[in-house]
Amino acid sequence: MVTPEKNNRAIAVFGTASDVGKSVIATALCRIFRDAGIDVAPYKAQNMSNNSGVTPDGFEIGRAQIAQAEAARVVPTADMNPVLLKPNSDTGAQVVLQGKVCSTETAKGYFRDTSLWAAAAKESLERLMGRHELLVIEGAGSCAEMNLYDRDFVNFRTARDAGASVVLVADIDRGGVFAQVAGTLAVIPPEDRALVKGVIVNRFRGDIELFRDGVRMLEEMTGVPVLGVVPFFRGFSIDAEDAVPLASKVDPAGLPDQGKTGVAVLYFPHISNFTDLTPLEEDSAVELHYLHYPRSLEGYSMLVLPGSKNVRGDLAWLRSLGWEERIREFRERGGLIAGVCGGFQMLGRSIADPSGVEGEPGASAGLGLLDCETVLENEKFLCNASGILDDADGVKSRGYEIHMGRTTRSQGIKPFMRVVSRNGESVCDNDGAVSTDGNVIGTYFHGIFDEPQVRHRFLSLADPGYRPSRHEHGIEESYDRLANHVAGYLDLEKLYAMIDKPYLKR
Repeated sequence: MVTPEKNNRAIAVFGTASDVGKSVIATALCRIFRDAGIDVAPYKAQNMSNNSGVTPDGFEIGRAQIAQAEAARVVPTADMNPVLLKPNSDTGAQVVLQGKVCSTETAKGYFRDTSLWAAAAKESLERLMGRHELLVIEGAGSCAEMNLYDRDFVNFRTARDAGASVVLVADIDRGGVFAQVAGTLAVIPPEDRALVKGVIVNRFRGDIELFRDGVRMLEEMTGVPVLGVVPFFRGFSIDAEDAVPLASKVDPAGLPDQGKTGVAVLYFPHISNFTDLTPLEEDSAVELHYLHYPRSLEGYSMLVLPGSKNVRGDLAWLRSLGWEERIREFRERGGLIAGVCGGFQMLGRSIADPSGVEGEPGASAGLGLLDCETVLENEKFLCNASGILDDADGVKSRGYEIHMGRTTRSQGIKPFMRVVSRNGESVCDNDGAVSTDGNVIGTYFHGIFDEPQVRHRFLSLADPGYRPSRHEHGIEESYDRLANHVAGYLDLEKLYAMIDKPYLKR
């Protein structure tokens, strides 16, 4: 067990299942505690997600922990997510250990012996507890997967090591909330059950007064206090952890609203960094659809090929379903096509993977919409970067790069932007590529749509009738709105008592 300093504490946010809202609750708690003057930082021992970001010192961690660090107003570090699994097939994943690529493992191989990963996670936990007054620890999936319990170092083993009080989050919207909570507490060992100090019922719809009896019944059944019932919240722009948000429109039957700018996104099997699309999804003048299955792209002004953790595999999937013909039809009609990272690579003439970085060694023909070629290399390129779209308007862009590929443009093809800094150091480089008519654009910059001017440039090019929203929430405002929403439905006195802090009502 970690031996915390005298005033150091930890609170662990665990779930009754995957996707019950642990990440968002943890993000809210980071901002709530920070606003109370507590030096707080996030921690998640192991994350399984293709949605990652780059820390200021050039290490790769899950986007959720970067968002939580931002909410806590601390600099994100690799210790906040020491083990990151990035699935690149149905049974395998790239392992990123303390911010750097370590190996590629099958699920069976990874779980055969988790001692290496657990040791690195504990090392990071100890460092963080030595630096911060409070840790908000996020668990993974269900904290009561009994067949994996002896190898699970993310949930209760971490809570025991940190001496953490555990908050159990349940999703009432999916139904069966009593079984979720009571069942979880019934199957875990008594010593771990004793660590659970409170329950949060998340994603409530309707009149909360009608669930007052439910709160009483839950407390009587389990002997654990309900800290609050948190309603569904809207109007926040917080990065999702590892799946396209449930509220997103996936393969809708209808076309985009005629009064909005329609954006289609190909929903690859190994889609990565889908939060690149969040600013478009949050724009009230845009209707964004994720599309698995081929359909006419009539009614859409812009098509996005997002990032992928298995570029050649997802390119083969695209072709097998018949998407290539639809993409070419859209191109011929003058639609705007944007490719980000793996999507950019697909737009070129070829993608070679001589070392089998993402699967079987070999090469694939690209879509040929940009005159460039990509070779995947063993070393991953990681950086935060900024650039200028063109010298005429001087539109500035910021983002981050995470890619194994090196892409070469043919002579005469224009880059998308001039890169002026990487990881805080001045550089003179170029990024991406643009077709001669300007309607096909590729870039390695994740987060490319975060900057309003850049986003508006894309959307205005795609749809001359596009008009930006009058008010767009900045990320800081989003964290504040989230924290205020969650705090408004929690028993803060009980929450602060869990970390031995007095609740001072403001």
